[in-house]
This record gives sequence, structure tokens and C-alpha cells, in this order.
Amino acid sequence: MINTEFISDSLFDSKQAALVTSQVNRRYITGFKSSYGVVAVTKDRNYFLTDSRYYEKAFEVVNGYKVILVDELKEQGLREQLEYIFVKHGIESLLVENQTMTLSALEKYRKMFPQIEFDLSSRLSDVIAKKRAVKTPEEIKKIETAQRIAERTFGKLVTKLKPGLTEKQVAAILSYYMLELGADGAAFDTIVASGKNTAIPHAAPTDKQLENGDFLLIDFGATVDGYHSDMTRTLVIGKPTEIMERVYNAVWSANTDALKAVRADITGKLLDNVARTTLEAWGYETYFNHSLGHGVGMEVHEKPSLSLKSKSNLSLRENMVITIEPGVYIPGKFGVRIEDMAVVTKNGCINLTKTPKTLIHI
Repeated sequence: MINTEFISDSLFDSKQAALVTSQVNRRYITGFKSSYGVVAVTKDRNYFLTDSRYYEKAFEVVNGYKVILVDELKEQGLREQLEYIFVKHGIESLLVENQTMTLSALEKYRKMFPQIEFDLSSRLSDVIAKKRAVKTPEEIKKIETAQRIAERTFGKLVTKLKPGLTEKQVAAILSYYMLELGADGAAFDTIVASGKNTAIPHAAPTDKQLENGDFLLIDFGATVDGYHSDMTRTLVIGKPTEIMERVYNAVWSANTDALKAVRADITGKLLDNVARTTLEAWGYETYFNHSLGHGVGMEVHEKPSLSLKSKSNLSLRENMVITIEPGVYIPGKFGVRIEDMAVVTKNGCINLTKTPKTLIHI
């Protein structure tokens, strides 16, 4: 469970409350996984409202909250319980998650409480995202556990790779091994691309077979107790051409230089520029068409953003977990991406990705 003082401290006054409805943020601040529930945070007390499927367990394990049973079959039940809370605390204004709440959900709550003003600014979403971006030691441990599973999965997968397998078959084998090795599931839809498909950064697996002379790009991650890992390795089937080796080495250099530049107080924009400058020296900067990286945690893509185009110029902070994933994608030919995941420290970073980056030949 995460202390909610960071939310209540952001409220204007005692007449304002925060309403947290998104599944990920609800789990983050309560430590409890459920498909249904609402968290209400006031200056004086925290409330967790959920239905009969989760009530008994939540009552047992969720500390620091008054757990309230809501009849999931009657919307009126939710309104009555929230109305009791709002009246008890004299609530006149509600902060909501403007980045995750749907228009239909907002309309539902407005109909329930026409007398209450809804704060649709980004304040609540921003304060939760800022808190989530800096990981606790326990969170980092879960992310690292997920990464170790991913790496063992990759090691087993490499022994099974051979020409003739399809991209879909490779993705299926990888998913099976992750579950076998203890993952709760995949962190996201696995990317397996070969040959010309590697030139598409977010290619979906197809029925294309692996062929000699192909690059094989695999981007995947595991999930453990709600936390994700994320890594990419590019392999070659058979023998690469000289240009393929050159592009691979260029991306490897950009990855290495960016990792060396990571530290607290550097901006995501500057880190992105480090990788682009390296690729420019190799002559491939124009083929790097996405951001350098992103935060990883309860979602595989979360703050901070490591992008040259980012509107934010915020600096990295200690214990953020980020990806470093430069790539070169030559349309109609091939692409290469190398992605590591690292913990930001005061004067550098700890690379959580232990899988070697030497080009693997299948």
C-alpha cells in the first residue's frame, strides 16, 4: 500500500476530495488488485469502495482505508455510499483523473452529484504519475524479478530458434516459457519481427518464416505482481551482411552512450539527443523514428518520457526505472533495436538488463 498523503497534500482545502477510479492507480495506492472499486481520499480519511467479489479480502488486507461494501448490481448503492462520505466531510469539489476517466464515467458521476464541482484539471493525474515515476525499493525488486524471468525466457528461446519457424510461433514459444518460469503474464503484446518486418518498430507477429540472412527483432517483457519488465534484442539468422553488422554496431553504440549519460537531474530530451548524436556520427540518425525510452512500472509505458519532442523538460530523479532503446529502421530492408532497462541513480544508473548485447547468430 502507498501512503496517500501525496494526494491529500495536493488538495486545495478540507472541502475537496480526490476520486481515484482507474484500475492501475487504484491498485497502486491501495496495494489491492480488483476489477471494480473506487478510492475516495479526503483530508481526514481514505475510503475504498468495492463489491462483494472483493470486499472480504479487501477488508482483511487493505490497511489505512475504511473498506465499504457496494452492491455491484445497483448503481444507487455506489451513489449512496459516496454521498455519505461527501456529506460527512463537507465535500464541495472533486478531483478526478482527467487522463484516464472516460466521458461516460464523468457524466455518470456528474449525474450522481450535481451539487458538486468537478475539477477536470490534470492535477490529480499529474500528482499520481509523479509519485509512480519514482520507485520504492520494493517496486524495483518486483521489476527486477520480472526482468530476470524475461532473460531466462530469452535464453531458453534462443536454443529453439531455427529457420522455418514463423514469427507467430516464436512469440507463442516465448509466451509459454515466460509463464513456465513464473511470470503472471506478458507485459504487453510481444513483438517478433524478421527480415523486412524488422523495419517496422511496432510490428505484430505474422506467419512469415525465419530465413537465413534475416534479422530477428524480439521486444517483450514479463509481469510479476503487477510490475513489468521490457527488453529488446535483435539477432541474426545465419550470417549478416557488412551493412547489417554496421547498423547493429551503430545502435549498440547509441545504446551504450545513452546508458553512460543517464543520471539524476539529466532531462529526457538531453538523453534522447545523446543517442541521436551517436547515430548521426554513424550516418543513421534519420532512421531513428521514435523516442529513446520511457518509464516502466505498473504500466509498461509510464512517466518519464525520454523524447526529443517531449513538451516537458523535467529532469530524471533517483530510482526512476527507464528504458534505453535506440533503433535504426531502413524501410524495405531491415531494422535493429537494442533495449535495456535501468534504474536511475545520483551519478549514473544500474542496468537491470543482464542479457549480453553481442549479436547472436542463429
